This record gives sequence, C-alpha cells and structure tokens, in this order.
Amino acid sequence: MMEALPIELTSLLATRFGERFTTTQAVRDQHSGAGMHLPPLPPQAVAYAQTLEEIVSVAAACCTFKTPIIPYGAGTSLECHVGALRGGVCLDLSRMNQILRVSNDDQDCTVEAGVTRTQLNSYLRDTGLFFPVDPGADATLGGMAATRASGTTTVRYGGMRENVVALTVVTPEAQIIRTARRARKSAAGYDLTHLFVGAEGTLGIIADLTLRLHPMPEASSAAVVCFEDTASAVATVVETIQAGLPIARAEYLDAKAIDLVNRTFALSYTVADTLFLEFHGEPEEVERTIRSVETIAAARGGRAFQWAIEAEHRNALWRARHQAGFAAAASRPGCRPWSTDVCVPISHLAENILAAKVDLVEAPFPSVVLGHIGDGNFHAILLADPDNADEVAAAMRINQRIVARALASDGTCTGEHGVGVGKREALCEELGGAVGVMRAIKRALDPHDIMNPGKILLSA
Repeated sequence: MMEALPIELTSLLATRFGERFTTTQAVRDQHSGAGMHLPPLPPQAVAYAQTLEEIVSVAAACCTFKTPIIPYGAGTSLECHVGALRGGVCLDLSRMNQILRVSNDDQDCTVEAGVTRTQLNSYLRDTGLFFPVDPGADATLGGMAATRASGTTTVRYGGMRENVVALTVVTPEAQIIRTARRARKSAAGYDLTHLFVGAEGTLGIIADLTLRLHPMPEASSAAVVCFEDTASAVATVVETIQAGLPIARAEYLDAKAIDLVNRTFALSYTVADTLFLEFHGEPEEVERTIRSVETIAAARGGRAFQWAIEAEHRNALWRARHQAGFAAAASRPGCRPWSTDVCVPISHLAENILAAKVDLVEAPFPSVVLGHIGDGNFHAILLADPDNADEVAAAMRINQRIVARALASDGTCTGEHGVGVGKREALCEELGGAVGVMRAIKRALDPHDIMNPGKILLSA
C-alpha cells in the first residue's frame, strides 16, 4: 500500500497554495493520467502553480521529503505520462498561461508552460505570424515540449524539436536554469534545451518556453483525393516530397475511417483510402503545386479530387480529420480506443501499413488506420472492449506486431505520443544500450528519482 504524504509536506504546501492545493478525490481523479489502454493512477495531492517561484517552492519541498512530482499541463497525453505510479504531488501548470513576449522582427516568442497552442495562435492573429505545431489536441506548449510533440504540419515546419529555442526549467533540486539564449544558432556547450524536450517531465519542470514562429503563408489550399489502395496513396505522397513540392500537410485515412468521418460530421467524401493534403506559399506557387500534385495523384489512380481554398472550408476539412479518432471511438460505445503510434522511413511506410491491415482483419474488434504519412507516422486505432479479456489480449498482440515491424524497418516505437508507461519495453528494444545512458543522465539530474518517476525508463 502506498505511504501517505508526509504531514509536514502537506501542511507546507497547503499554507503556500491555499485553495490551490487539494487532496480531494475528484480533483485527484481528474489528474490520473489514464492512457487509452492503461489504468488511471491518481496522485495523492494536486497543486496549481501560478508563478515560477511557486514551482520552485514545490520542487524544494518535494526534494526535502523525497516525494514524487508529476508535472501536468492539459492531460492530453496518451501513454500515461502523468499518472502517479508512486503517488506524490501533481503540479498543475495550466494556470501559468501568460504570453510573455512576442518579437515580430525575430519571429519568436516566450510563453509560460500552460499556454495552449490555440491560445498562442489567437494572440498572434494580427501579427502575420503563427506557431505551426499541431498535434490535434489543444495541448499546453509546456506539455508539447515535454513529449516532443508533432502532428499534421511536421512535414513542412517540423515538430517541437525544431521549434523550441530555449527553456526555463526548475530542476529536481529546485534550481532555476535557462537552457539557451534566443540566438538562432549556438555552439556553446551541451544542447540542454533538447535534453529536456522529450524528457516527459522526468528531468525537470518546464516553466516557460521560447518558440520559433513562422510567417503566415500568403496562400493556402487543401485537397482531398481518394485511391483504390494504400500503396497508391503513399506513393503519391512520396513522389510529391521527392519532387520538392512544398507540401504542408499530408494525412491518410483508410476507407473505414472515411466512412466514420462521413457519418459523424455529415460529410460526403468517397469511401476509399484517402489523402488530405495542404499547400502553403505564394499564390502562383500554390497553384503550380496543386496542378503538379493532381498530375502525380492521377497517375497513381487518384480520383474524386475536392479542393478547398477558402479558410472556412479548409478549417472544416481539418476539423473532420482531427476528429477521426473520436468518430471511431463513438462508433463502438464502451470501447477504450488504443491508438498505436509508430513511425518508419517513408520508403517502408506502405508495407508497414499493409501488414498492419492484415493483422487487423483477424482482430475481434473494429479498427481504423490513419496517419501523418508525409513523415512516415501512422496509427491503427484499435476499438477494443476493456472488459473483454480476449479483445484486450488481441489488441496487445497486434500493437506488439506493429511495433516490431516498425523497428525491423529501422523506425521507432513512437513517432509522437511518447514513451510514458506504455512504451518502456519497446524503447529498450529500439535503443538498447543507449537507454543505459538515459538512466545515467536521470540519476545525475534527479538522484532521488522524484521527477515523474517510472516514466520512459524501466528500472535497471
């Protein structure tokens, strides 16, 4: 049985935070961090920080009492990143939501960790700049950095790895560090910024971020095109990228996913394997790209083109794409959807998707396949009944096969969802001895193992 929080720690935090510190079950359950296929793990207490100094006070108190700290943003992560495996204090940063600085000249900004991507882009609307990383969920930017998030626009703009310039971090021993300055390049020392990007809160607490911004494209156009088979859709994207055409998004939905999206959103897309594409640039460039991609797709059997140029139509298209997972889950009430998350070199993408579909034909539950195929990332959403042991076991087997094939293709077990609890074993298979180096870094920076313990790394 888990030991109770030290009375002195509880008293200290209750005094410092007042009503923003709670041990009530309902709030703890809201911060339990359950993944789609993992159980909820509520913390023993929740503290809502509003300032850097309050983050330092929690870190100092938990360090003194050797109590776990679990940083929390919006709770949108999928691999139980914020579940309290060993109890402790969940540090909710969602109220640290101030945009601290925007520089139009330097095309960058500094924001507190609790700012969400849609909040930032709303603030930037009149500046001619935007922040492009789009994982679908309205996640906090601190959480997106912690999980090294990416999404639909990665093929053109990169993910968090490419768009985080610097961080302010509070270490497990309550030291405030700045990982870098704002210069666009530097050869000064270790790259600490990207040590914390993707560390999933296991090395420190991100308090604020300096982010790279991008000019709003002068013109944008989106398209939907369907194909007879998966290989033709993937080949179209590969040829488009190899031709150097400026593609901003390249999303794939299989025929079952399209059917669910149609029914959920009252749309009328042809039920077939389908690409959702978007292009950014100068108007003439976008028009030339549209013609070129239409020619490439037609040569691969692409048909039923639907172009969307007006912002309203493009936004409707992408809302439908982002909600495909929810449409799938709604199609089988009571299921707990499990979204796999592998990424492979794009030359191996078609074979991996096709092999996954063979496995899914034999599954005792429905499923759909979708992905960010412009960068080789795809998901199979397994709609398994969590109360049916046979279905859960089958989902685990299928997930393991998908991961094993991705690794055999020199790919990764997780393209964007992160490791958390669910992918720890797979990480060892993927990186081998490098995981030992990660453990050494963890021990050096967090000797008492209080920062989000049990995530990413299995015990040595």
